[in-house]
Amino acid sequence: MRYFIELSYNGKAYHGWQNQPNAISVQQVLEEALSRILQSKISVVGAGRTDAGVHALQLFAHFDIDKPLIENLIFKLNSFLPNDIVVHAIFKVTDDAHARFDALSRTYNYSISTKKDVFNFDFSYAFHLPLDIKKMNEACNILLQYKDFQCFSKSNTDVKTYNCTIEHAQWELTNNELKFVITADRFLRNMVRAIVGTLINIGQGKTSIDDLHEIIKSKDRSRAGTSVPAHGLYLVKIEYPETIKA
Repeated sequence: MRYFIELSYNGKAYHGWQNQPNAISVQQVLEEALSRILQSKISVVGAGRTDAGVHALQLFAHFDIDKPLIENLIFKLNSFLPNDIVVHAIFKVTDDAHARFDALSRTYNYSISTKKDVFNFDFSYAFHLPLDIKKMNEACNILLQYKDFQCFSKSNTDVKTYNCTIEHAQWELTNNELKFVITADRFLRNMVRAIVGTLINIGQGKTSIDDLHEIIKSKDRSRAGTSVPAHGLYLVKIEYPETIKA
């Protein structure tokens, strides 16, 4: 039987989602908790792999088990898991449902603090220089015109294609928080952070809006902006078809 598990985590203490040989990951902690409580070796497959320090408000993973789940599993998991990981739901899905490959879209937010914030410095990028948000949003519209985003991908990645369909990209300013919201069918490694760094350059006037066309067409990572810090990035939503539910 296959189950989906929905969780959130504060990524500060972890070397990303995916298991690492010499560093602690969210996947490792979750697998150890499930295995101990269910008294069976449990492996989980996540919807994606967030980098070290990146947070998730919503992430799904699937796991298989050949016996019924115990009562109050969510309560027991949350009692066992550390304070920076929480399980929200566990539900049965079809045997071929896949947390990664069946996802229709993913949405990320990137948070920038425009003024010094003593309570939020671990969870947003402190950037206090003036930015032209109108130009940054004009540049967002250009992203929707392209599919190949190799220029924003981390080098030496093992993907077969750099094509992604970006459905939405926009900056929103609320009080002292500048938030970038982006939704796509898939994302490349480091893609959102590289896009944000490039859009910040446009907002500062270091790069023109027209330059963005040439950066994307170049497929050259060195032409795009510097990746912004991981701690301001959040995976916030993943959409699935209703047909995965058993």
